[in-house]
Amino acid sequence: MLVLGIETSCDETGVALYHTRRGLLGHALYSQVALHSDYGGVVPELASRDHIRRVLPLTRDILNKAGCRLDDLNAIAYTEGPGLAGALLVGASIAHGLAYALGVPALGLHHLEGHLLSPLLSKPAPGFPFVALLVSGGHSQLMRVAGVGNYELLGETVDDAAGEAFDKTAKLLGLGYPGGPALAKLAEAGVAGRFTLPRPMLNSGDLDFSFSGLKTAVRTVVNQRPLDTRARADIAAEFQAAIVDVLVAKSLAALHHTGLTQLVVAGGVGANRRLRERLSAQARRSGFAVFYPELEFCTDNGAMIAFAGAMRLQEESGFGIQDSARKGYTVRPRWDLEELSVPPRQPSADFSES
Repeated sequence: MLVLGIETSCDETGVALYHTRRGLLGHALYSQVALHSDYGGVVPELASRDHIRRVLPLTRDILNKAGCRLDDLNAIAYTEGPGLAGALLVGASIAHGLAYALGVPALGLHHLEGHLLSPLLSKPAPGFPFVALLVSGGHSQLMRVAGVGNYELLGETVDDAAGEAFDKTAKLLGLGYPGGPALAKLAEAGVAGRFTLPRPMLNSGDLDFSFSGLKTAVRTVVNQRPLDTRARADIAAEFQAAIVDVLVAKSLAALHHTGLTQLVVAGGVGANRRLRERLSAQARRSGFAVFYPELEFCTDNGAMIAFAGAMRLQEESGFGIQDSARKGYTVRPRWDLEELSVPPRQPSADFSES
C-alpha cells in the first residue's frame, strides 16, 4: 500500500511517500524560515500562499525520484490539525482534490500523532507500549502510547511549551528567527551556573510543565544589567540547562509511574543536543531505552504524516478516512490529542518521592 503524506500545519511544507512493505520511498521538505525571518515570526497569510506554491511541485519531485506515478497511490494522508487554519486548508484541499481525482481515500490526521509515531521510522524502533515526551514549539506533553490511536495524556504544559519558551527567550537575548536553534547554538559557548534560573514545577508532584516563569526570570536578569556576549551565552546555557533538567526529571517520573522501560522523544525540541545527551546518559544509568527520530524528522515533515496514515490504514481503525468523492472536509486549528485516545486521562499520582 502506497501512501502520500502532506504536511502544511505551519511554516514548513512536507511531502512524502510511504509504502507499507518497502518503507519510506522519499520525502521532501521546504522551510519558510527565510520568508518569515524579517517579521520575527510566522505570518499566517504568507505561510498559506507559500504552501500553495510548494505542495504540487514537491509531490511531482518525490514521485519521479521514487519511480512512482499518481495512480499508484492507494491513499493520501494530510494534516487536519492542529495548526494555522489557512495553512491547514491548503494541504487539506490539495489532498482531497487528488483523492477525488484518483478515487482513493483521504485521511485527515493529527499533527501530534505524526510526531508521536515518527521514531518508528528509525532503526532500532520502539515497540508498544512506551512513554512519549513530545516537545515542540506549541506542545510539551508526556503520553503513554499503547498503540496506534491509543494515547493517554500523563502531563502537559500549563502555559508556555518548551519550544515557545526557547523562542521567546531568544528574543530577549536579541537572537534572530527561528529563536530556539539560535539559543541552543549560543548556549554551546556559555557556562550554566553563572546566573541562577528556576526549574519550574520540578518538584510539583505531578507530570505537568510550566515554562512561562522561566522566561520571565530571564527577562529579570536581562533588565538588571547591560549584557556582553559572554553574559548572553551564559544566560542561554543556564536557560537550556533549566529546560533540560525539568524535561529529564519529568520523563523519569513518567517511566516510574507507568512501569514502562521505553521512552520516545519527539518534536522540534527533541533535536536539542543537550537534551539527547542527558536522556541517553540517564537511560544507561537507569536501565531504560530511549528512542529519537532522525534529526530531519524532528521538525514538521511529510514523512511522519505518510507513516501515520499507513499505520492507520493497517490498523483498519478507520479514523479520519473520508470518501472524498462524497463528503466535504474541514480542518481543526485546535485539536486535543486526547480526542484520539482510548483511555481518559487518569488523576496524577504524587511523584515528589520518586
